[in-house]
Amino acid sequence: MVDHASETHTCKSCGNHFIGNYCNQCGEKVLRAADRSFKTFLSNMLIAITFADSKMIQTLWLVLKKPGFVSYEFANGRRVNYLKPISLFFVLNLIYFFFPVIQLFNASLSTQLYSPWGGLYKSIVTHKILALGMDFSSFSLVYNLKTTSLAKLLVMVFVVISSLPLNLLYLKKNRYFTDHVGYAVELACFNLFVNAIVLSIVASFSGLGKFLDENILTAIFISTNLYFVLRSGYQFYGEKGWRLVTKSIVMILFLKVSLEAYRSVLFFITLASL
Repeated sequence: MVDHASETHTCKSCGNHFIGNYCNQCGEKVLRAADRSFKTFLSNMLIAITFADSKMIQTLWLVLKKPGFVSYEFANGRRVNYLKPISLFFVLNLIYFFFPVIQLFNASLSTQLYSPWGGLYKSIVTHKILALGMDFSSFSLVYNLKTTSLAKLLVMVFVVISSLPLNLLYLKKNRYFTDHVGYAVELACFNLFVNAIVLSIVASFSGLGKFLDENILTAIFISTNLYFVLRSGYQFYGEKGWRLVTKSIVMILFLKVSLEAYRSVLFFITLASL
């Protein structure tokens, strides 16, 4: 039997001469006939799928059960056991936009017109409709299709905006800007799953959707996010007592402002693209 492990190879990527199955300079693997077989292909696919799924489920469960823990682990250099929060975010974002029943990150025209800036938006939309020579019904249809597409890309705007107050609230906690952004990504994952995906499924299949007006959705948003920021403030920032409660309440207010700011950005970019 040929001992492949003792053979000398020339790395096809960096040109280094080495012995074994992997280049000691760049890590390139020596491809053999067995690596190209259908059996190996199926085996690699199975490993990749089950490994990714297990990581995703584990990471998502930690986001729900121990808010702030995944961000804490990543900020402190322990990352291999979890799916990257940004990867989890994009997976949940993709799932949500398949059925955006709850207007959280995907804000339809009617949602925008009943926002705190609805009066201003109505005036702007009226001028836009006249300029395009369309009726409101046709314009609304075109707008909603366009804004759904743009929201998939612009939702990261919410993440960045919501991370900004954290730099002030937890200034003395020795966290970097990217740590705050990572925490905000985990918070966005929580909102996408709980307040968008799960709530959309419940609204669609339970018949409760007709009762979920803006006031009820706001109450759900506040209560679920208060749970997250209280638990994660202790876990990620090490905050305790009245400071934790006070900062959590302030953060909830900033989250509402961040959501409205994100929707405003989405509104004007959608209009500009029509």
